[in-house]
Formats: sequence, structure tokens, C-alpha cells
Amino acid sequence: MDQKVGTTSERPATTPAPPATRGSGLRTSLVAVLSLLVVAAIVWWTKHESAPQQGNGRAGGAPVSVVLGTVGKGDIGINLSALGSVTSLGTVTIKSQISGYLNRIVFKEGDEVKKGDLIAEIDSRPYEATLAQAKGQLARDEALLKGAQVDLTRYQNLAAQNAVPHQQLDTQVALVAQDQGTVEADKAAVQSAEVNLQYCHIVSPLDGRVGLRQVDQGNYVTPGDASGIVVITQLQPISVLFTLPEDNLQAVAKRLHDGATLPVTAYDRSGTTKLAEGTLGTFDSQIDQTTGTIKLRAQFPNEARTLYPNQFVNVKLLLDTHKGVTTIPTAGVQRGVPGTFVYLANDDGTVSVRKVQLGITDGDRVEVQSGLDPNQKIVIDGADKLREGAKIVARPATGTDAGASAAKGTTDPSKAGGQKHRSDGAQK
Repeated sequence: MDQKVGTTSERPATTPAPPATRGSGLRTSLVAVLSLLVVAAIVWWTKHESAPQQGNGRAGGAPVSVVLGTVGKGDIGINLSALGSVTSLGTVTIKSQISGYLNRIVFKEGDEVKKGDLIAEIDSRPYEATLAQAKGQLARDEALLKGAQVDLTRYQNLAAQNAVPHQQLDTQVALVAQDQGTVEADKAAVQSAEVNLQYCHIVSPLDGRVGLRQVDQGNYVTPGDASGIVVITQLQPISVLFTLPEDNLQAVAKRLHDGATLPVTAYDRSGTTKLAEGTLGTFDSQIDQTTGTIKLRAQFPNEARTLYPNQFVNVKLLLDTHKGVTTIPTAGVQRGVPGTFVYLANDDGTVSVRKVQLGITDGDRVEVQSGLDPNQKIVIDGADKLREGAKIVARPATGTDAGASAAKGTTDPSKAGGQKHRSDGAQK
């Protein structure tokens, strides 16, 4: 029994069989399938890209519908834009210069008044009495002066005969001078009373428009009233204060020094509606260091009453005008790899990329310094689907074409069609 046990313990352990190779074969199959899917996707993507490009502007594809604009020739202005505020050339707060009860208000709120028109009346009875009293005092003192002068003449004759002492003559001379001073003071009192009586009738010091009254009839008014009776504002002519960067000061100053009249146009808050036309008057003597700007004042006749004090306006200052230059609509200007360019419409119904050099811009027109000639046709809407040699068909312009063209971004003439359709494919 012991021998069998020893034999069993000395028997070597059995080694397990190696696993099958089925896993490696499965991995190989999966890699092959994925490779085929990637190749198929690349082929599909290539066909998807090439087909739309040929149908959207390439030579031999379907024509692209566009709107054409004509290259013109004319004048274009150098305009400086700014923000401004309307200010009156004369604003007066009507106040009483004397104290008294407001007996009468002549004006109506919103009236147009002229210089010298009656505005209000203050109770004049106290001042009439004061004037009468001053005149009475003047008459009394003039009578005393006349009597003193008669006595002085008598004493002078007697003194020549040594009939009276010289001391009495000197006293009479001093009395006459004293009475003369009293009369002069009485005359000044009369003039002061007359002025106060005139102040009872308050008149307008300028031509303008009457605002809302600040005090009602029957109130007691004094010169110390802060609000006054009413405010009169001059509206014709009127001015606009606006600021420009200090870099523009030299050009503006030179034009004014040469005697040029610089037109100024005021627009509403949105900058679309023209309110009034005027001329530049002058500019300030100092530059604002905090903003780097200079203040300017323009004057407007304001005959249509479209400008009112403290009104916010957009200002355009016509600094100079380039005459007889080539111009195109700004909607036709493209920017991309070639730089600044336009799509020029050819006689054979295709377009070509034409590089241009631009000058100044005025509204929806821009100056072309080189690259185009007058009467040529360029694309102003639909350029995002074009490239060199693309076929086009012109369509009439609509009201939304200009706005849509102005809103378009950068265009690359060599990749415009491809970029457009890649974006469409992503949306799909």
C-alpha cells in the first residue's frame, strides 16, 4: 500500500492544450470590413461634393441667377460722420426785475414771439405812485434851487459895493451848490421810478418760441424767483454741436481757411431720415484730452422746424468731393483670396474675377480707382454661388436684393461654390 502511494505522488502534472486561433481570425475580418466602409464613405463623399459644384456656377453647369449693377461715373463726396446734439443760439428765462403781483399773462404756451412783444404785466400802481412822489420832490427842490440862485445874484451885487460881508456871499454860494446836488439826486430818483414802471411791462428780448409757463396769473413774483415766468427759445436759426476725432481737424481747418463752405446734413436717430441741411460754422479752440475729439458747431436755418434743442441727431459733414470718378454699388464688392475684387459680367453670359482698387465710400456707392471702366456690368447679388467662368442669367432687382447683398460676408472666388454646398450638406 505504501508503494502505491509513493508512485502516485511522483507522477508529473498534465500540461493544458493551447487555445484555438478563432479570435485572431475574427479581428482580421472586422478590420477588413471597416476598411471597406471607410473607402466606400470616401467615394460617396467625393461624388457628393463634385456633383453640386458643377451645378452651381462651374463652366458647363446650370446658369446662376444674379442681379447686375452698372459701373457708373460721377461725383462722390468725402463725408465725416458724427453724433451731435441740437443747441439753441439763444435761450432766455424771463424773470421779473421788480416785485409785485402778476396782473396779466399775454402769451399762450407755444406762441411765436418777436423781439419787443409784450409777455406779461405786473401791478404798476405802487410804482406809478413812487414816480409821482419823485417828480414832486424834484419840483420842490428845483424851486428851492431857483430861489437860492436869485439870492446869490443879489449878494454878488451887494458884495461888489461892500454892502454885505463876503462870508454871507460864500454861504449863499455853498447853498446854491447844495440845492443843485439835491436836484440831480431827485432827477435820478425820477429816472429810477420810470425804469421800475417800465419793468411792470415784461417784453421778449428776442425772436423765439414760448415754452410752458412757470407761474400763473395772480401770483406775487420777485427777482429772486429761480424758475422765472417762462422760457423763450430761439429756433431760427439753430445750431448743432458735434465732435470729430482730432485726426480730422487739420483737413477741416484747411478747408475753412481756404474759404470753403462745408455743407452739414442732420439725420434722425436711426440715421435714415434727413432732417435739415446747414453749414459748418467753426470749431472749438481746444481738443478734449480725455476723448481725443474736437467740438464743432454747424448752423441750420431750420425753416421747417425739424430741429429742437437737446435733440439727438446724426451728422454728416461733406469735407470734399471727388468729381468725375468711377463708382460701383458697394454690394458688388467681394473680398477673398485675390484681395478686393468683383465679378465682371462678360458678353458671353459668364463672369470673370476682376481685382479692383477702391477709394472712398459714400453710402451705397464706392469709388473705384482702378480695375473697371464705366458702363461695365458687375454682379451685385448672387455672388456667393459664383466662381471664375461661371454661367449667369440676369434677373431684375427687387427691394430685398440690396439688403441681402450688403449682408454677405467674405467670398473666395475659387471656393465659393464648394463652401456653400459643404454647408448645405452639413445641415442635411
